[in-house]
Amino acid sequence: FCFELHSRPRKNFTMRTSFLVLGFITLFLIGLGVWFAKRPLDLINAITPGSHSEKTLGLSYGSDLRQKLDIYRPIAQDQASPVVVFFYGGSWNRGERADYAFVGEALAARGMVAVLVDYRVYPQVRYPAFLDDVAMAVAWSFKEINRYGGDPQNIFLMGHSAGAYNAAMLALDETWLAKQGASAKALRGLIGLAGPYDFIPIVNPEVRPVFFFPNTPAESQPINHVSANAPPSLLIAPLEDQLVNPQRNTGGLAKRLREAGVKVTETYYKSTSHTSLVGAIAWPLRGLAPVLDDVSNFVAANRKTLTSAKAIGTKN
Repeated sequence: FCFELHSRPRKNFTMRTSFLVLGFITLFLIGLGVWFAKRPLDLINAITPGSHSEKTLGLSYGSDLRQKLDIYRPIAQDQASPVVVFFYGGSWNRGERADYAFVGEALAARGMVAVLVDYRVYPQVRYPAFLDDVAMAVAWSFKEINRYGGDPQNIFLMGHSAGAYNAAMLALDETWLAKQGASAKALRGLIGLAGPYDFIPIVNPEVRPVFFFPNTPAESQPINHVSANAPPSLLIAPLEDQLVNPQRNTGGLAKRLREAGVKVTETYYKSTSHTSLVGAIAWPLRGLAPVLDDVSNFVAANRKTLTSAKAIGTKN
């Protein structure tokens, strides 16, 4: 009888504690779900293995706080690796290189040195100031990447959305790299994911002030700079995209490049959206589309053969 009197409160206390713990866990998971729903790239990065690369973070290529870059290099290297300089999107209004760590990890795991670049965005700057930034980062890569295991004779430009625009402008309009003492003719290839290459008149309200709408200069459009000097190009887009029209932009640029005699690969995926196209580079989402395979094969097909740069270089 005495045992019953003392055991019942203990049982009730245990049950209350269990309900409190369960409630806390439930609230935590709900909060976590809301957070990742708002910032899906955080979830992708959280579950992306980080064991395939050696990282050098926060290198400055200019004096502004936004003019920084991160480098991801393969852990096992016996020779200098091809280099992919990556620019993220965000309507030239937002973006952080750390959000795309999964891109760096994936490329490094495939034997490439990845350079992830921050650049100034609106309202700090408008067109064309961010092109000066990305050109500075590429010129920096030509000069310095051998110190981080990269081959400066095998540099490719890659971008998603607004970042694909940045990459295309540097690859097609020789002005930007020439201003930084580098040459667009030295690029081995252009890789564009869901890029806007021909978007006048501007529809996106976020983009309008960036390009001085309605007085957007025609020279701001990559499609107007196509020539036979353009590098081999890999242009990928979702089959349907509500943000960037794939037929007009990817299809239009591919057509113009072919007419100029430039080697171009044009690929569309019906299983991806504008955003998930770049997300498919991360291992949890690779079933959506073989974007990483496409990029790896393109780099392998267009890189120069072994150069004299045998040394991997020093590490900072």
